[in-house]
Amino acid sequence: MTAGRADAIVARGLIKRFGATTAVDGVDLNIPEGRVFGLLGPNGAGKTTIVSMLATLITPDCGQATVHGYDVTAQAHQVRQLIGLTGQYASLDETLTGTENLVLIGRLAGASRRDAKERASRLLQRFRLTEAGSRAVKTYSGGMRRRLDLAASLVSRPRVLFLDEPTTGLDPRSRNELWDIVRELVADGVTVLLTTQYLEEADQLADQIAVIDHGRVIAQGTSAELKALTGADTLDAVFLSLTGRDTSEAEIDEDELEEISA
Repeated sequence: MTAGRADAIVARGLIKRFGATTAVDGVDLNIPEGRVFGLLGPNGAGKTTIVSMLATLITPDCGQATVHGYDVTAQAHQVRQLIGLTGQYASLDETLTGTENLVLIGRLAGASRRDAKERASRLLQRFRLTEAGSRAVKTYSGGMRRRLDLAASLVSRPRVLFLDEPTTGLDPRSRNELWDIVRELVADGVTVLLTTQYLEEADQLADQIAVIDHGRVIAQGTSAELKALTGADTLDAVFLSLTGRDTSEAEIDEDELEEISA
């Protein structure tokens, strides 16, 4: 637990295997509420699998994790009421308008039609999408889709937000806009677990960083602490020092592991 702050997420000994491959190998985490916690590592390091377990999408083979005190396996329903998730690719209905997407999610979450429309309107304004709200999502740019996808994950006002490589494929301007939105959310008290391959992104946003490689946490601390640990000037050099490779070196993709295990 961080001084003065309760832990929003606690994980102990998380393990997940896909066939003969161990994607996550005994991960421990303590993530204080109202902070950005970064999981940094290359493709196939285990980042997405960790998020999937914490978000109740897959069940750990071993270990335990809680979100605000609720067990992700035994109390998955309660956990889902507290979290929002934005994956690597926008999960939107492209034939619907931006407003219709948000209203639909609100209605599925149990809100009245009036409340769902009001929430959609506020989120579109917050994410600078009001003028585009009446347009089909298929007409949106990549940056607009990512902003709408993030807005969709906030419809139910989550206390914990999982961002799994949210800026993949975005241009620098769109990436900076998304960073500003994340900072605003944290200022409002939301806890953010961010996975990324972008070293600058982790450096800019994360209060604490866990470096993941081969399914294990190999180092953890603030950006400054990790640099001091390795005597490096940049996170890129930190990762290279810790693993002997850079973050662009990919192994088997975690989505492929899930397909193998199906």
